[in-house]
Formats: sequence, structure tokens, C-alpha cells
Amino acid sequence: MKKLFTSESVTCGHPDKLCDFISDSILDAYLQKDKYARVAVETVAGGGEIYITGQITSTANIDIESIVREVICEIGYDNENLDMDYMTCKIIVNISKQSEDIALGVDNNYGAGDQGTVFGFACSDTKEYMPLPILLSHKLAKRLETVRRENIIDYLRPDGKVQVTIEYENDIPIRVDNIVISAQHKSSIDMNTLKKDIKEYVIDYIVPKKLLDENTKYYINPTGRFVIGGPLSDSGLTGRKIIVDTYGGMSRHGGGAFSGKDATKVDRSAAYMARFIAKNIVANGYAKKCEVSISYAIGIREPVAVYIDTFSTGIMSDEELSKKVANIFDLTPKGIIDYLDLQKPIYKNTTNYGHFGRKNLAWEKIIELKIL
Repeated sequence: MKKLFTSESVTCGHPDKLCDFISDSILDAYLQKDKYARVAVETVAGGGEIYITGQITSTANIDIESIVREVICEIGYDNENLDMDYMTCKIIVNISKQSEDIALGVDNNYGAGDQGTVFGFACSDTKEYMPLPILLSHKLAKRLETVRRENIIDYLRPDGKVQVTIEYENDIPIRVDNIVISAQHKSSIDMNTLKKDIKEYVIDYIVPKKLLDENTKYYINPTGRFVIGGPLSDSGLTGRKIIVDTYGGMSRHGGGAFSGKDATKVDRSAAYMARFIAKNIVANGYAKKCEVSISYAIGIREPVAVYIDTFSTGIMSDEELSKKVANIFDLTPKGIIDYLDLQKPIYKNTTNYGHFGRKNLAWEKIIELKIL
């Protein structure tokens, strides 16, 4: 049986990802000085303004406005007529402390900072144990950033979006059906030149030739000009790209975003742990596809539910596998934080191009998993 499946990614200059990057940069700044900082930061971007809100409890004293301007500059926003200018944009900071009611359950009981369900996923599509559609989308989006920063394509601006559709046959990816890329650019460039350059320096550089054929379709800036971009063309908000951040829609999602949250928030830390478990179940040969679900109640240490779905690819029943995994790993918030070492300022490096399927992240490490 054949089917098509599509996933998308966006560049670091996309308005939503700008907001994610600001929130995670603020988080890292606090963790750099206070590893016990409680941070839940939200960023809104629109027009020429950035609005920072949320809750922070910490012994550190951080100049948030300076961090915001540094991030906007790092991404490459320096033109108020095309997207945003880091030097002139208006920045509003409205931060309060974490609710004492929430802190009570976390501080005294090492419990979860909120209720919720998280999902981790892995499959044998790729060597990264990620679904091919989202993995290719991330690589293409990252390449868009690279060719801009290295002046390989010197007329690009920071904003951009990518979408990849893969054809599956009996759940095995066999070819790329279509690729959509929309890249912000300077006004002087001809569209035919842009399409040629994106095809040559981005698509052909990233996508394996064996996945492309005469029927693969390419949609490069399909609406034509894309000069006005970033927060000037569309508003941005932290946590609005949760499917981009995870598995491109191939797995279920509990709804909680990652960026701007310290590791006591289980919708981030437990999602990382769920990915770690799912990946190691597949990498150790216990299943070809695996989804791990973990549910928490606020202030309670142990998860209220753990369930594993191997989509009939496991070497034992899902029920048995779920019980064994729950006995092997400490899935309390403190247990996860200690196991993955999550009180370090590591988070702005996870913001763009997916939180999973990447090197040098603790939750991506493959271990010898002894379940039998």
C-alpha cells in the first residue's frame, strides 16, 4: 500500500522560531548563573516590537533586553523596512515570579510542575531514528540558513519555510514526491535566478539523488516575491511550532511546547526522556517503530501513566514492554533531570531545526538497553 506523508520545517528567522530562540536564550542566561532557576518565558513578536512575559524565580540578575537584541542581531534582522532591526525595535519586558502554589509541589515533593501527557517517538526510517519527512525538512531549512550566512546565496534574508512530502510503500519511504521552499529575499533578485540557486545549492546539496526522480515536483517561492518577512510580515509566538519541534506529525503530541521552560516543566524534560526511551527501544532491536507516552499530575513525583505503542512491530507485547520500561527508568521529574543532566544552559542550541534526531544531545544517546 502506498501513501504520502508531509512534514514542514522553518528557518531560524521565521517569526515563531525567533520567539522560541529568544525564550530559550533567556532561559540559558539564567541557568548560566543559577542552575536552579525556574523559568517559563513567552515571547511575542509583531511589527517592530518584542514583548516578553512569563514567570521567573532566580537568584540571578539578567539584562533581558540586551539578550533580546543580541538574539535578533544573531539571526540577521537588521532592516526595519524588510523584517525587523535589532537596534531600533521596541522591547517590552513584563516578568513575574513563579506561582507559590506551583512551586510548593515542585520544591517540597520534587513533583511535576504541571499536569500533562508527553510523547516520544522513534522509527527505523533513517539512521537518526527519525521520520524521513521531518528530517529532510530540517536539513533543507538549515541549509537555507547556511547558504545565507556564508553568502553562497547572498541575496537571501532570514525568514523561510520548507515542506517535504515522502511517498511510502508498506510503511517504507521510497521517494520524495514534492518539495516546497519559500525563502525571503532582497527585492532586486530575479525569481528565475532564485529558483535555480535554491535548486542547485539547497535541494541538490541535501536530498539524496536516489530519492528524486522525474516525477518529483519542486515548488520554490510558489507565490513569487517574498521580500517582506519576519515579524514585519507575520506575528510570532513562543511554542507555536510544536510539530516542527518534534516529529513532523508522524507521532502524537501532548500539546505542551518546549522553548523558554526549565527542566522542572515535564512537557519539556519528560518529552526528551520519552524520546530517549523510544529511540533506544528501536536502536536495540526491540521494535521498528515506537511511541512512548508518559502522563503526569501537578505536584506528584511518579507519572500517573506510562504506555508504549510499537505499532505491532515489537518483539514482545506493548503492555509487557511498558511495565519493563517503567521499572528500568526513574521517570520522576528529578530522576529525568539528573539522568539527562538538564540543569545546564543547553537550550538555545535545541531551538531550531528540531529537538530530536541531532548529535550531542543527552536524550539522543544510544545505550545498551537490557529489557529481556
